Amino acid sequence: MTSRTVTLLDVARAAGVSKSTASDALQGSGRVARATRDRVRAVAEELGYRPNSAARRLRRSSTGAIGLHLPQTATRLDYYMNLAFGAVARAQEEGLDVVLLAPASTAGAVSGPGGTSGPVASRVDGLLVIDPEVDDSAVPGLLDAGVPVVTGERYLGPTATPTGAVICDNAASLTALLDHVTERGARRPAVLAPAGTSAWATALRATAASWGQERRVDVALRTVPFAATPGEAEQTTLALLRADPAVDAVICAPDGAAPGVLRAAATLGRTVGSASGRTVGTPSGRTAGETGTPRRTVGETGAHPRTRTPLLVASCVDGTATRSAEPPVTAVDLRPAAYGRACAELLCDILAGRTPPDTVRRHAWVLETRASTVGPA
Repeated sequence: MTSRTVTLLDVARAAGVSKSTASDALQGSGRVARATRDRVRAVAEELGYRPNSAARRLRRSSTGAIGLHLPQTATRLDYYMNLAFGAVARAQEEGLDVVLLAPASTAGAVSGPGGTSGPVASRVDGLLVIDPEVDDSAVPGLLDAGVPVVTGERYLGPTATPTGAVICDNAASLTALLDHVTERGARRPAVLAPAGTSAWATALRATAASWGQERRVDVALRTVPFAATPGEAEQTTLALLRADPAVDAVICAPDGAAPGVLRAAATLGRTVGSASGRTVGTPSGRTAGETGTPRRTVGETGAHPRTRTPLLVASCVDGTATRSAEPPVTAVDLRPAAYGRACAELLCDILAGRTPPDTVRRHAWVLETRASTVGPA
C-alpha cells in the first residue's frame, strides 16, 4: 500500500477488527484486549499508517496542546528551563504541543461562578502547574479551569485540588544534606532556606527546624528569596559568618546561588571542604532514591576553633553553577528534565484514560557529593 495514503479502515481490515476497535487500540482508549491492541498497532506500523491528527482532534474536541505554568522567577533559573524541556519532549511523543503560559495570560483563567472555563481551558486539553505557590493569584483559576491539571509538587492552598501530582520527598533530601555535612565533621550547620509558599520552600524551612530539634543541633536558619542570586547568597552568608563564626557548614537552597556562598567564604579566609585529617572514610558517593540516605562517613567529634574554621558548602538544587564552581559543590540533583517528563507523562496518561484522576506519583532525587564537602578527589 505504497501508492496511496494508508487509512484507518485499511488497518482495521488487515487486523481483522472493526474500524472503531482499530481506533481505540491505536489511541489507547476503550475496552480493547491487550493482544488485540498489540496486533492492531503492529499492523499499523507494518502498513505505515499515520493518523490524521487534525481530524482526530476535531472528533475529540481536542486542541492538541497542554499548558505549562511556571513560577514567575523561572526565566532565570536553570532548573525550570530543564524541566520545561523534559515536559515538551514527553508531550511531543504523545502528539501534543506545549503552550507556555505567561503570568498575564493565566490571570483570570476562569470566568463566572462554578468553574466556568475561560480562555486557558479553550486553548489546551490539560495543564501542568509547577511549584504552585499559595500566593500566586493565577493558580486557583488554573486549578478550576475545567481541564485536567497535574501539579509538580503539591499545592498547599485552600482551592480545588489538582487532578494529579508528581512530588519529591524534599524533607528527605535536605535531611540527607544535613546528615552528610555533620558526618563530614560539621557541628554548627546553617541553611539558607527559600522564602515563599510553595511546597518545596515550606518543606525545607520546616525540615531545617525539625532536624535540629530532633538531633539537638543548633541549626542557623536564614531565609533568602526563592530565586536568590549569588550576590544575595553572598551577602547573607557574609552577615551570617561574621555574626556567628562557629558556623562550619552552609547549605544553600536556591538554584544557582551557591557560588555566592563560596565567594563569602573566600572573603573571610575560610577554606571550603574537609580539612586534612578532619574526616575519615570514602570521600565521595552517589546515592539515589526516595530515602535519600547518603554514603556514610565518620566526622571528627572535637570542637572547632571560632575563626578560620574550614567551611562545608552544599546546595539543595544541582545545576551548572554547582558543577562548574571552584570547588564543585555537593548538591541534590532533582533531575529536572526527568521531573518535567514525569509531570507531562502523568497528564498524558490522565488525558488518554490510562491513569485515573487523583493519581500521585513520586520522583526520585540523587545526592551528588563533591569537593565542597569531601575535599579534592
